[in-house]
Amino acid sequence: MQHSSIKSVKCPCKSLDRTQLLFLCCRGVIGNSGGPVRIYSLPGRENYSSVVANGIQSQTLSRWSASFTVTKGKSGTQEATGQAVSTAHPATGKRLKKTPEKKTGNKDCKADIAFLIDGSFNIGQRRFNLQKNFVGKVALMLGIGTEGPHVGLVQASEHPKIEFYLKNFTSAKDVLFAIKEVGFRGGNSNTGKALKHTAQKFFTADTGVRKGIPKVVVVFIDGWPSDDIEEAGIVAREFGVNVFIVSVAKPIPEELGMVQDVAFVDKAVCRNNGFFSYHMPNWFGTTKYVKPLVQKLCTHEQMMCSKTCYNSVNIAFLIDGSSSVGESNFRLMLEFVSNIAKTFEISDIGAKIAAVQFTYDQRTEFSFTDYSTKENVLAVIRNIRYMSGGTATGDAISFTVRNVFGPMRDSPNKNFLVIVTDGQSYDDVRGPAAAAHDAGITIFSVGVAWAPLDDLKDMASKPKESHAFFTREFTGLEPIVSDVIRGICRDFLESQQ
Repeated sequence: MQHSSIKSVKCPCKSLDRTQLLFLCCRGVIGNSGGPVRIYSLPGRENYSSVVANGIQSQTLSRWSASFTVTKGKSGTQEATGQAVSTAHPATGKRLKKTPEKKTGNKDCKADIAFLIDGSFNIGQRRFNLQKNFVGKVALMLGIGTEGPHVGLVQASEHPKIEFYLKNFTSAKDVLFAIKEVGFRGGNSNTGKALKHTAQKFFTADTGVRKGIPKVVVVFIDGWPSDDIEEAGIVAREFGVNVFIVSVAKPIPEELGMVQDVAFVDKAVCRNNGFFSYHMPNWFGTTKYVKPLVQKLCTHEQMMCSKTCYNSVNIAFLIDGSSSVGESNFRLMLEFVSNIAKTFEISDIGAKIAAVQFTYDQRTEFSFTDYSTKENVLAVIRNIRYMSGGTATGDAISFTVRNVFGPMRDSPNKNFLVIVTDGQSYDDVRGPAAAAHDAGITIFSVGVAWAPLDDLKDMASKPKESHAFFTREFTGLEPIVSDVIRGICRDFLESQQ
């Protein structure tokens, strides 16, 4: 701030630096006689406009890492009142510190929730504020806390903006203040673009997402989206995000010609079963809609999209260790296995990986329950020792079904077997493969060099064309990695329908 008489300001707040003190006094939060105030930490903004108040002009500032809000307090223990105002808090130097509230929250409603609000010109400034009020009421009723739901906020407009993340606030009071500070952006209602951005960028470990907790996006749409929302819904489902659509003021018959897809709600939600869609006629008198929405968001058993092909599969690799492979090519096979395995969310409650090497004999390199982290799984794959010997693929399939998948028969995950071989088996593969199929195991067969195409098709699940792969060289395994991963995800999604 710039003012020629900074030194003449007299306010009894000794703990604040000069700029903060001037800010408090000049904005009328406290007067010359002093008084209680409350300071709340907030996320930084992209920019801060210059304002003039009480003869003081503030500077225009670019992006800062954090902000704070100051309000007048009735007493040291009472809730803050008065007009809230905000200023930038420098990225370096002394920070304002506030003791965080350690409220556990509603333990019966554990969810990581992103509110995706409409900030387009379609909704306008007045309804945008009503929308924020409604979101604040929902956040308050959820019971936010360290062991309860965590929430963040994203604004959809011409370009999406993440206003604050899950990790920023763990108390309802701080969330409410942060919501009030969100400014209207305007632009087109590119909801699809914002939903895709949220699914891909919002839910990460660095931003506060918790392992094993349902990921939820509540999308508010005033009218209809300006872009395609169906693809974004598919991406969200692939990332394990449960999408709810709260539609307000649906398009009237005269407006349907301007709507890109009249079935946009059904195509974006997690499941088109009525549970994930919610409608309000307008933004007025919305209090009665708060509790029913909160009840939906806290119904964990209905969050069907929390399961994905990346976190709800058991994948066993059956690796040919016969003499025809050779040590160097065997390493290429292990690299192929690693590149598939590292794509999945391996954990004690997520995806599980196992590996068996075979010649005439079989050796379980590790089972589904041996390792529960991706790092450990990849490390043990790298250290698998080459056996060398003959090729009995049929016996190896039976061994794997019995000893690797057998103990997992009660697992909720979908079972997959990826067979990698370079030659013809000395025994029958058709019978063991059929038994595996009957046991609910989907087989992908990958052949190299001398592997007969007939054997590959006999082992593969139907349709054979999308479950059997062949390459003449071991270096050709790398392009097949993405084909197998896509196939696993496709089969998983079809099994969930």
